[in-house]
Amino acid sequence: MRALPDRIARFLGQSRPAVRTGLGSVVVTIAVLLATAAYGLFGQSDLHPTFEVATIKRNASAPDPMGRMGVAYKPGGRIIATNAPLRLLIQFAYAVHDSQDHSLPLKASQVVGGPAWIDSEGYDIEAKPESDTDRSQAWLMLQTLLADRFRLTLRRETRNLPVYDLTAKKSGLKLSPPKDTKCVSFPPGTTPRYVPGAFDCGYAPLLLSSSGLRMEGRKLHMADLVRELARTLGEPVLDKTGFTGEFDIDLNYRDEDIMKSPGSATPDDAGGNRLLAGPNPSIVFAALDQLGLKLRPAKGPVEVLVVDHAERPTPN
Repeated sequence: MRALPDRIARFLGQSRPAVRTGLGSVVVTIAVLLATAAYGLFGQSDLHPTFEVATIKRNASAPDPMGRMGVAYKPGGRIIATNAPLRLLIQFAYAVHDSQDHSLPLKASQVVGGPAWIDSEGYDIEAKPESDTDRSQAWLMLQTLLADRFRLTLRRETRNLPVYDLTAKKSGLKLSPPKDTKCVSFPPGTTPRYVPGAFDCGYAPLLLSSSGLRMEGRKLHMADLVRELARTLGEPVLDKTGFTGEFDIDLNYRDEDIMKSPGSATPDDAGGNRLLAGPNPSIVFAALDQLGLKLRPAKGPVEVLVVDHAERPTPN
């Protein structure tokens, strides 16, 4: 068997090892480092995290966003999907998930291409890691599962897609300065809940009903507001306000209040009106007017995932 320095030299394309100069331990150390580097170059495929056990079954029902359909992270690292089409699984697996359970899946418009069945066929999935796993690792495991069982291959592109630009009104921002508040946080996989005398700072759920809008949060950054607006409006929202500080929100806005804010109930005409059906989302635009903010439909750069290949899953 060749000596390690000789093999390292051959890896580097040398005809023979470098001449020793009495620095034997240094040569060995360099050889070990080079061997480690070589493993790093060729052993990356072994580093993808995987579930210990995973079952995938076709659901006989057609996927129904208004029915029992979804993807969820469970404490310990389990991933449970119910009647979820492949596109929805991709939306969750490749989203940016934070540690506070405030993250959102990618928009459907951010996953493009692929055969028609990735929308029309739903799957039930139960996946469990070998040991307790945090949220970020669990979603990486789902990526691996989709690649292995659905033979999924993706590539990233940046496309010019419909977005909303969030800007400050000419009259200026009307954001409340943050109060001295006791903040709490919730472990990954748990749902934020009311704690007397405390707030889940950085989280302000935007609640729409048939009668109006409710939004309350403490020590928010503009990114926190953008996240909720994107969830409600169904399109990416780009922060163009330039505001980098913290603020509080306490909005309780009713449908009839729109009449008191003429011209603010709908976005600008540029890009068209892309509001969702259901509870009147136009109230969002009017409510933001009270904060000195304005949403404008536009086109902007959005990263998308292009499905190059997908197959129906292999048997369990």
